[in-house]
Amino acid sequence: MDFPSDPRSNRLIAALPKADLARWLPNLEHVTLAKDQVLYEAGSQVRHAFFPTSGVVSKLYVTREGATSELALVGSEGVIGTTLFLGGDTNLNQAQVLIAGEGFRMSAQALLTEFRQSACVPQLLLRYTQALMTQVAQTAVCNRLHTLDKQLCRWLLMTLERTGGDEIRVTQETIARMLGVRREGVTEAAIKLQKAGVIHYARGRIQVLCRAGLEARSCECHGVVKREYERLLPGPNEFALVA
Repeated sequence: MDFPSDPRSNRLIAALPKADLARWLPNLEHVTLAKDQVLYEAGSQVRHAFFPTSGVVSKLYVTREGATSELALVGSEGVIGTTLFLGGDTNLNQAQVLIAGEGFRMSAQALLTEFRQSACVPQLLLRYTQALMTQVAQTAVCNRLHTLDKQLCRWLLMTLERTGGDEIRVTQETIARMLGVRREGVTEAAIKLQKAGVIHYARGRIQVLCRAGLEARSCECHGVVKREYERLLPGPNEFALVA
């Protein structure tokens, strides 16, 4: 079966044993993830799980007044739609594409069938979910306890890790919406980083000039989340011997 991009560019799909992957391929539908595209509205029924191969998706909490705060970022390391295999069929949060890319989706029914019948899929998806829960919890801690300067550094590092580059095309207004703060605060924090020679910002494009400087100015939250993903997510061959 030919695809415009390789499904194994997603870390979870890449970890599947050959027999599992062979069953998955006919159920995977290639999708383009357009910037600002909403994959799920809050409270909507989840009909598909999305496995990004590039780009970044933001999981957002949206208040009744329409204000937003980001809960987590998902890229090619993960999946959007964990509620499916946790026993629910509706999603309380909004999933919106932050950085355009590509991916694959699988119907809820097909994923649940694999979850119930496969030897490795439950362990694989639940370990990812544990890592995702760590990110959500650490984001809450960061937003409550750390300065906006440190929050911005954490957010930039986590976004860069999911794009695989040193440049992010995003406006300060979007960052402010993700962090749940005023745009003026993001502007002030970005100016500090630019004066320090850590980033260059112009016309909705942030280029990181010094990754080490960004890491030094970030809080411990970035490191906590990164280590947990490294601990829990499998390497390409970890499940190769699973029957």
